[in-house]
Amino acid sequence: MNIIGGGPSALLLASELNPESFEVYIHEKNTAPGRKFLVAGHGGFNLTHSEAPEQFIQRYSPSSFLKKAFFGFTNHNLMAWLKARGIETRVGSSGRVFPLKGIKPIQVLDALLKHLQKRGVKVLYSREWMGFSAAGELLFKTKTGMETLQSEITVFCLGGASWPQTGSKGDWTNHFIKKGVTIIPFQASNCAFEIKWPVQLLSKIEGKAIKNAVFTCGKSHHAGEVVLTAFGIEGSGIYPLSPDIRKALENGKEAELLIDFKPGLSTATLFKKLQSKKSKGTYTQHVQKTLNLSDTQLALLKQYLSKDDFLNAERFVYFIKHFPLRISATGPISEAISSVGGIALEELNENFELKKIKNTYAIGEMLDYDAPTGGYLLQSCFSMAHALAKFLNAGS
Repeated sequence: MNIIGGGPSALLLASELNPESFEVYIHEKNTAPGRKFLVAGHGGFNLTHSEAPEQFIQRYSPSSFLKKAFFGFTNHNLMAWLKARGIETRVGSSGRVFPLKGIKPIQVLDALLKHLQKRGVKVLYSREWMGFSAAGELLFKTKTGMETLQSEITVFCLGGASWPQTGSKGDWTNHFIKKGVTIIPFQASNCAFEIKWPVQLLSKIEGKAIKNAVFTCGKSHHAGEVVLTAFGIEGSGIYPLSPDIRKALENGKEAELLIDFKPGLSTATLFKKLQSKKSKGTYTQHVQKTLNLSDTQLALLKQYLSKDDFLNAERFVYFIKHFPLRISATGPISEAISSVGGIALEELNENFELKKIKNTYAIGEMLDYDAPTGGYLLQSCFSMAHALAKFLNAGS
């Protein structure tokens, strides 16, 4: 059994394969495994989310291909699995699941590697997969030159195309194209989005946050927080809208983002507040104080609304609940948290086996699906790995 790639999918798969049935080898092109796994932990090691499984599965686009695997190994199963390996978890205020405070990402990785060692899994480093030979063998570039390997069962866990500094470059796609496998071009997801700010506005808003708002693109809505940057906008409030934004950007079009600055208050309530006795100061000061608008919100409203709309209470309240911004592009994929694209899902059967290459499987971010931040992508990698291990064990 040969697993190509040393990320989270590979590590969980190898740890679940029956050691009495399989001699397992992990081939990693870097000098250490889990580099992206560790980088993801720099801002807080978000392993999964505590959301109810019925809602959890709906976060994926599409979700149907993952349902069987996910419900076979849910977020709750993952937390129990980690605990059994000495990794206690906690649920943060946002519902995200992290290791207990004090447990570092490297300690989580070391615990997984220790478990692999006990099961006899061999991890081979500095072995970059270079495609297939004419005879269908695996080709590897190693420190001593090119090597070929005849593999009875092969599982690819090569990741997507975000964070190339970790080795996740998506440069493996041509090897599958040569085999007739359909590849969807990679695109950035969970990334920054470009907004062409007026120069006079940028100095007032750059680096500022919009908090406790609801963001809408198309038919999708998400509550959260974003940061306004010189490039545009980014943050947890907008990342889940990535699929809708990309769809709207197709064919060179712009995507409309609507912001509800006051999701906890109805239009009628805001209008009533605004019609109350005018406070001292200018009209702008009255508006800001009465509706508790931040300086950033006020700067946006003053910039984008006409004078008539700003002074008309009914129109002004409407735009507080439906403030429009135009997104012109996604940020660079190299700076994105994750990517979408890769092997088309129709190229796989229900057990993640490639239909065009016998006894060859692919799981994880190298498949064409989308997952928001918050532990969802990592959970999907673990769920697919667990499902594949269960299938292979049953057939051994």
